Amino acid sequence: MSLQIINGIQHYSSFEAKTIATIGTFDGVHLGHQAILRHLILAAERQGATPLAITFEPHPRVLVTPGSAPLLLTVWEEKMKLFEKYMEGRLLVLEFNEALMNMTAEEFTREILLDRIKVQKLIVGYDHAFGKNRSGTINDLVGLSRKYSFALEIVDPVIVEGKPISSSRIRRLILENDLSRAIDMLGHHYPIRGKVIRGIGLGREIGFPTANLRVPERKLLPADGVYSCGLELAGRKFDGMMFIGQNYFNPDAGISIEVNIFDFDENLYDKELFCYPETFLRENKKYDSTTQLVEQIKIDKEIVLRIKNEGEKRNVG
Repeated sequence: MSLQIINGIQHYSSFEAKTIATIGTFDGVHLGHQAILRHLILAAERQGATPLAITFEPHPRVLVTPGSAPLLLTVWEEKMKLFEKYMEGRLLVLEFNEALMNMTAEEFTREILLDRIKVQKLIVGYDHAFGKNRSGTINDLVGLSRKYSFALEIVDPVIVEGKPISSSRIRRLILENDLSRAIDMLGHHYPIRGKVIRGIGLGREIGFPTANLRVPERKLLPADGVYSCGLELAGRKFDGMMFIGQNYFNPDAGISIEVNIFDFDENLYDKELFCYPETFLRENKKYDSTTQLVEQIKIDKEIVLRIKNEGEKRNVG
């Protein structure tokens, strides 16, 4: 798929008579979002148009409810990587600022969607809300589509376990340490992008070098503990294991995010790494000595290798 990313309405120019678009925050780019993007792409193909997805940065609730804004399933770079996987056409990124926040639903529809973007068909999820304080409902949008004569398509929710998939539902699962169900609803592994920073070097001393990751403060992390994981570095993929939590041998560091990459020995400092936690192995534990820690890490690695091997056998079968 080919995706053109446009930063800001000032850089957007409509190059065709008909624009078919969708709009949302798309946190997580989960199965429900993917369904909307598929509807968008198919509708554009049928009409010979280029599909356009519209999203916001930062997440609107950072400004609307700063005291209770959710931690994010996907920070900016993670979301863009997923859009490149699931979306083709154009992605318009609107800066969510006070001017945008204070627009009523009708003002946003008229001034942004119609006057600037020239939307002829809008495709949204069943629970879409927009405008100041999210006061614009689906019923309001239906009324606006009739008033301003643009087509509207409302996509049904994706149901799992009797309930619609939503970003908030997936966040709750991650907070409840139910990463496997969260991944099922995402439809992809949970991405954690971080910059490799220097640690105390203990991992290398004990034979298990780790890359310490610094992640954005608004990123929602899985529960503390040890995980099997996949990793991606500049397009190359690796297996490994991941630790999240307090490193008791470096108590001043706060919460650490460390990854041990199997069969890898390169300098990673200051590089960007994508980590994808998969299976939860165990909770964090304080050890009396590095010798005890090493013995546990050896056990952890054996378990991860067995999990990876069993997964490969299933894929082959």
